[in-house]
Amino acid sequence: MAIRSFLALSAALVIAAAAALAQTPKTAPSAAKPAPEPPKIDRLNDAQTWPAFTETAKNAKTCYLVGHPQKSEPAALKRGDIHVSVTHRPSEKSYSVVNFVPGYPFKEGTEVELTVDQRKFTLFTSKEGAWARDPATDKAIVEALAKGKQAVLKGTSARGTNITDTFTLAGFGQSLGEIDKACGFKR
Repeated sequence: MAIRSFLALSAALVIAAAAALAQTPKTAPSAAKPAPEPPKIDRLNDAQTWPAFTETAKNAKTCYLVGHPQKSEPAALKRGDIHVSVTHRPSEKSYSVVNFVPGYPFKEGTEVELTVDQRKFTLFTSKEGAWARDPATDKAIVEALAKGKQAVLKGTSARGTNITDTFTLAGFGQSLGEIDKACGFKR
């Protein structure tokens, strides 16, 4: 009997110790890593159509502007955030990178057509973005956007729906000048 009592008491102690260990935090609070500091974002202008921003994170500055379409077709189609951005990342020596986000995944392997006034550009797609193939094309697109009145992007969604987004370019050139100045980029 004494052996049974001893085994029962031992088993109870092992179960109690296991339960106590399960409730102990895995990491002591003093050993926890501090959360990374969020990036600092400053708005450069009050523009409604083409707002410009700077973002600083880990001592690296990024300057960008963002625009939303004036009109999207088909109008009844549910999509996420639709926008175009132009970004400068001086620490990476990357300037005037254009990115169109349609608010849906593009059909795999397709290209989109961008028309700025009468100039046409072909962009490659990947998931939910469209980009120029090289920095020279980015530069040509940005110059056209800065001088143009309207940009139209045509693409095909993953479901096969043809999409057209129309952007007014009023104010684009001014916002571009602000991000150029903020990131020290000379045209």
